Amino acid sequence: MKLKARFMDGAAIDRALARIAHEIIERNTNLDALALVGVRTRGVPLTQRIAAFIKNVTGKEIAVGILDITLYRDDLGIINEHPVINSTEIPFSVINKTIIIVDDVLFTGRTVRAAIDAIMEYGRPKKIQLAVLVDRGHRELPIHADYSGKNIPTMRSEAVIVNLNETDGDDCVELYEAE
Repeated sequence: MKLKARFMDGAAIDRALARIAHEIIERNTNLDALALVGVRTRGVPLTQRIAAFIKNVTGKEIAVGILDITLYRDDLGIINEHPVINSTEIPFSVINKTIIIVDDVLFTGRTVRAAIDAIMEYGRPKKIQLAVLVDRGHRELPIHADYSGKNIPTMRSEAVIVNLNETDGDDCVELYEAE
């Protein structure tokens, strides 16, 4: 793949996550009934960072979970004959809570649909919201982000790659052109 542009560096990612955290605080008055659930892989560190921003602003510790959506994907048989299953860790009840799914990139909406299906296995939340670092468009399902760090208009043939210190050793968002 060929690099076309770098849209965000570490400082820009931090600003976007701080803004998302503030918006979450503004829209959700009962933080005790709020939980953040990160979609593996890069949604997990994003979730932890947002929770830290919320705690820094409000002093409230927000419940955090980790979600592996592999078994809920609608393309599981197409993408991998032998998928790697990681653990889901939701150490709290989702019943009557506002659950915010956190992921790095919103594209077709299929990952979010899978995440919603996975969360519903744990009970019925009061509400489910979505926070993403990047919304790149091209939805195939009627799903939208409640909180978005940056909108990056793309072509379907392009790829948005999010790198995070926790998983990749660097914080950046880059746009690649398929060769």
